[in-house]
Amino acid sequence: MCRIAGAPRTLLPLLAALLQASVEASGEIALCKTGFPEDVYSAVLPKDVHEGQPLLNVKFSNCNRKRKVQYESSEPADFKVDEDGTVYAVRSFPLTAEQAKFLIYAQDKETQEKWQVAVNLSREPTLTEEPMKEPHEIEEIVFPRQLAKHSGALQRQKRDWVIPPINLPENSRGPFPQELVRIRSDRDKNLSLRYSVTGPGADQPPTGIFIINPISGQLSVTKPLDRELIARFHLRAHAVDINGNQVENPIDIVINVIDMNDNRPEFLHQVWNGSVPEGSKPGTYVMTVTAIDADDPNALNGMLRYRILSQAPSTPSPNMFTINNETGDIITVAAGLDREKVQQYTLIIQATDMEGNPTYGLSNTATAVITVTDVNDNPPEFTAMTFYGEVPENRVDVIVANLTVTDKDQPHTPAWNAAYRISGGDPTGRFAILTDPNSNDGLVTVVKPIDFETNRMFVLTVAAENQVPLAKGIQHPPQSTATVSVTVIDVNENPYFAPNPKIIRQEEGLHAGTMLTTLTAQDPDRYMQQNIRYTKLSDPANWLKIDPVNGQITTIAVLDRESPNVKNNIYNATFLASDNGIPPMSGTGTLQIYLLDINDNAPQVLPQEAETCETPEPNSINITALDYDIDPNAGPFAFDLSLCSVTIKRNWTINRLNGDFAQLNLKIKFLEAGIYEVPIIITDSGNPPKSNISILRVKVCQCDSNGDCTDVDRIVGAGLGTGAIIAILLCIIILLILVLMFVVWMKRRDKERQAKQLLIDPEDDVRDNILKYDEEGGGEEDQDYDLSQLQQPDTVEPDAIKPVGIRRLDERPIHAEPQYPVRSAAPHPGDIGDFINEGLKSADNDPTAPPYDSLLVFDYEGSGSTAGSLSSLNSSSSGGDQDYDYLNDWGPRFKKLADMYGGGDD
Repeated sequence: MCRIAGAPRTLLPLLAALLQASVEASGEIALCKTGFPEDVYSAVLPKDVHEGQPLLNVKFSNCNRKRKVQYESSEPADFKVDEDGTVYAVRSFPLTAEQAKFLIYAQDKETQEKWQVAVNLSREPTLTEEPMKEPHEIEEIVFPRQLAKHSGALQRQKRDWVIPPINLPENSRGPFPQELVRIRSDRDKNLSLRYSVTGPGADQPPTGIFIINPISGQLSVTKPLDRELIARFHLRAHAVDINGNQVENPIDIVINVIDMNDNRPEFLHQVWNGSVPEGSKPGTYVMTVTAIDADDPNALNGMLRYRILSQAPSTPSPNMFTINNETGDIITVAAGLDREKVQQYTLIIQATDMEGNPTYGLSNTATAVITVTDVNDNPPEFTAMTFYGEVPENRVDVIVANLTVTDKDQPHTPAWNAAYRISGGDPTGRFAILTDPNSNDGLVTVVKPIDFETNRMFVLTVAAENQVPLAKGIQHPPQSTATVSVTVIDVNENPYFAPNPKIIRQEEGLHAGTMLTTLTAQDPDRYMQQNIRYTKLSDPANWLKIDPVNGQITTIAVLDRESPNVKNNIYNATFLASDNGIPPMSGTGTLQIYLLDINDNAPQVLPQEAETCETPEPNSINITALDYDIDPNAGPFAFDLSLCSVTIKRNWTINRLNGDFAQLNLKIKFLEAGIYEVPIIITDSGNPPKSNISILRVKVCQCDSNGDCTDVDRIVGAGLGTGAIIAILLCIIILLILVLMFVVWMKRRDKERQAKQLLIDPEDDVRDNILKYDEEGGGEEDQDYDLSQLQQPDTVEPDAIKPVGIRRLDERPIHAEPQYPVRSAAPHPGDIGDFINEGLKSADNDPTAPPYDSLLVFDYEGSGSTAGSLSSLNSSSSGGDQDYDYLNDWGPRFKKLADMYGGGDD
């Protein structure tokens, strides 16, 4: 038999929990206070607490949803707090009979604000302590009796008894463990039974939520439940004897978690963006906002309602929009949306559960930003009725005027961009209007040249409109109009010739000084008083001249149609016309002279050289005529032999083949090989005809059987032309001049070399030569020269005593005059010391020589030289009474001596 005791009493806890939750919700809505809602949390625990065992759950009220709270325990070695407020045991320990007390802290991670709450843990009373407590009646669930055999038949169990589900509200405050029902079997009177429960929440994850006293069968919940995590638990109760044998069949126990309004509505986005065109009619859909509630959507706790709390700005009406309280659709309810006045609206939307009950429902807010989009409700308007501009004539791609407009629509959109057009005043299409994409101005531009002499001013009618048409219902005209006054500025233009080119026909052969024509230029500047002057720009053959004032063209040479400057009988000459304007301008004109041919060129034989055999057969010479004239002054030609030579007539004969060709043949049977000059008279068909005796050089040679000439020499090798001989002579003269110049140069070089060797060999002369040093040194001091030979003669020959003899009067009597050997006529200058000594001896023995202390042929070696003074003559006489000007005539080697003695007293 299955029965449930105390069924009416099961509604009392449920009603109490619902009432308590309603009161809490009401209080939270009325006044939200951040922190722990309770001052002290209490929980009843078994004697032994195990590690990781959930003990209780603390609730923290966070009115500002953006807070991030961190929990801490005052006894971190024994207890810890999870992020959801569940308190766990850190270690296993026995709970004493006295209450365990500790604190739990909640701290804001950003502001470091801190709250605390006290927790009291008490131990469950033991069996000896239970009789001392007041009896507490709880619901009992009895296992139904099994089917028993009676008289060989089965008795059917009554089906009236069905175990109803246990309803348990979520977020219960305890104390925990909280007794739910007592499960027992009718056989516990005769047997010692043990009770247990299995299933999710008991021995399956999440474990430890439901526990059962194995002896009494009391089923309890150990922690607050959360319907949003698990809405229903399905457990199975078991009864076994002490040996583990099943005594009763398992029974199913269903525990429903009753939803409490513990979750606020949450918007999917905190900021919602939408748009609506300006000028929209009431009822236009704008956007939809959506919020969700984690509570039961089928209960009042999850039924949401929307409403608009505020609108900013509140113009032109504070209620421009409304929202569907169930769907969250936002629509317009008033007219007057104007982007030019209000570009954006901000709405605060509130979502409230409990079907929008302001007393018991929880609410949340979000922001809806509605942008008023632009439509073309404002046409462009010109800032002035008339615009002015000016442009020089004949200029294109010039901006004449800037047309400015104003448009209240959103910039850089099709409703703002202006399109300009010319509606009048420009029939020939000389202007165009472009739109500046940045400023939206209209740029009036000249696209075709304008002539001041034709049009001095233009008055254009222009219109401006948007790229897209105006929105419907707009009362403004779709376009704006204005006028543009354009003044044309007169500028100095180029003179021009008409016609250009000018063609005339003239016979060639006109004599110099003949007036051909007048080339006149016109000045397009009719309103400027200017003079035009003419000059010749191009005249390849220099045949013409032009009068600078009137443009009259006269010949200065004979016109020749056969000139290489004439192409296809036409001679081109170019002339320049320049005015005196500011700035001066010029234009060119071409004169084309079509030259008519006259018979001024006699025909010539062609070819001028030919060859034939010694006998008339089998060869003959075909000839024609070359005439630089054209018909009718050229062919047909008449060919004849000159009558001046009887031999020519006897040896040759000529026959006319046609009007352009003739044939020359031997008249005799044999003519000795050689070169013959045959004069031929050729007459053209001009009026009057023109004749010419042209010489045909004919080589008569021996021929083979085929008629081919077997001689090696050709006519071309018979002689050299005059030009070739002149060129050869010029080459010979130039070659002789070069040889002569080379010989003169060699002679001058030899003379200079001989002059240098009169004193010393250049290779051994270490005084006058420039020594090349590859490093910076000290000249002679760095060279390994024997300078002992450059000492004074007194030290060189200390034992030499001059003999008594002829002595100069100005000589210093130092010692007796020595006997010097006779100086050789041509001493070898290789040894510089010998050279100096010999020169000194000669000077000492020569009474007519300059004073002994005069400078001899010594060069200045510079300061710092290891060589001493080269003069051994220290005369006491100055010799100032002598004339040394003749030293200037001795050459550059005596220049320093002349400067010292020929410069006067100094």
